Amino acid sequence: MTFLQQFYLLASRRSAFLANNAARAFHRSDALCKVEDRKAMLASLPSKDEGTVGERSIDIDSMIDKKVNIFPDATTPSALFNGVPFNEIPICHIRVSPNNTIISITDAKGVPQFIRSCGIEGFKNTRKGTNIAAQATAISISSKAIERGYKTVRVTVRGLGPGRMSAIKGLEMAGLNIISITDTTPVSWNPPRPRKQRKL
Repeated sequence: MTFLQQFYLLASRRSAFLANNAARAFHRSDALCKVEDRKAMLASLPSKDEGTVGERSIDIDSMIDKKVNIFPDATTPSALFNGVPFNEIPICHIRVSPNNTIISITDAKGVPQFIRSCGIEGFKNTRKGTNIAAQATAISISSKAIERGYKTVRVTVRGLGPGRMSAIKGLEMAGLNIISITDTTPVSWNPPRPRKQRKL
């Protein structure tokens, strides 16, 4: 073997060795970059909205001093709203979860008249759980209710999620008159143990 052949053989082995090590280093750094990118992405995400952001606080003490009747009492079922007794006014049930919002309007006896959800409205996957989807759903169902002749409704909200306030806002925007809002979220006195915290 000549000197030149030995030189080319060593050069080719050296270039193969460097290429192999460079590929290893590249893959190692690529994995580190992915972890760092993920951490940066998670840090830049907005804080999770449980549906309580934007709720207005009302100074109840000042209303009590003014003798405004804001709490239900024994006369509430027979109280007239636009000429209709309270217990004969249709009910709008808003079922909120982190992944979807389901809105149904029933008559005073509880028989469903309309049911709409964010999925029926055309929102797919994670967009169903947004406040914009809940507001759009509320606007569409309330426009149908207004066509049917409903003007005044009672609202019951159940569950926690981004669509709580925006669904009520959508009903109001479409022109329905809301006379009472009731929160029927089930609260357990001895809830199950929460999940362990995510390790990021």
